[in-house]
Amino acid sequence: SAAAPRLAVTASPIAPAALAVRDRKRIDAILARLLGLDVDLSDWYRLAAGDARLGPLAERFRGMKPPRFPDVFEALANAFACQQLSLEVGLELLNRLAARCGTPGAFPRPAEIARLRPASLRALGFSTQKARAILSLARGVERRALDLEALRAMEDASAHAQLIALHGVGRWTAEYVLLRGLGRLNVFPGDDVGAQKRLARWLERRAPLDHAGVRRATRAWQPYAGFVYFHLLLDGLAQAGVVRAA
Repeated sequence: SAAAPRLAVTASPIAPAALAVRDRKRIDAILARLLGLDVDLSDWYRLAAGDARLGPLAERFRGMKPPRFPDVFEALANAFACQQLSLEVGLELLNRLAARCGTPGAFPRPAEIARLRPASLRALGFSTQKARAILSLARGVERRALDLEALRAMEDASAHAQLIALHGVGRWTAEYVLLRGLGRLNVFPGDDVGAQKRLARWLERRAPLDHAGVRRATRAWQPYAGFVYFHLLLDGLAQAGVVRAA
């Protein structure tokens, strides 16, 4: 049930041996991050209960947890692929990249991407700028010149500044990674055009919203503006018939 869900996971070790305790702990940690299992949303539901507009949306998708990518590298690579494209097209590019690296069904690691050449990525459909950004990121991580996981210990402003300094990262990408890679639920990617439209439509605004307008509109729901972003995304998927609301 939504109140007491149970998740069953089957993990298949590469070697023909039982999973070690350290493997089980690593799997537990990855699942907790991917599915937001450890996030306490009690304050979110209290906030929503006192808001006439937010309450029905939160109740409609009660039980949802905030999803994240398993690591910051994958979050950035996903952001690069989806820059100025629809989610469907961005995911298609990532699927092609996984197949090219020989890891279909799993996201390739930095070392696997770092071996590619820009022409290989362009042949998959990546623009020249995106190819350079992804290769620069993968090679920086592979050479240990970049420690992306260190961003987890930083405050939002510091992490944002570090992200902006990376090749190919702008404001939308930085905010996307803060939310989807670092789990900062207070961050609503304000330059996301689709999210701007969904928010304006939900708020029954006639005029479109810009980045500043998004920040003003979501201020009352802090520190959960980013969780509103997830709910509006899920609402759009429900309207499209992809998921079913409770």
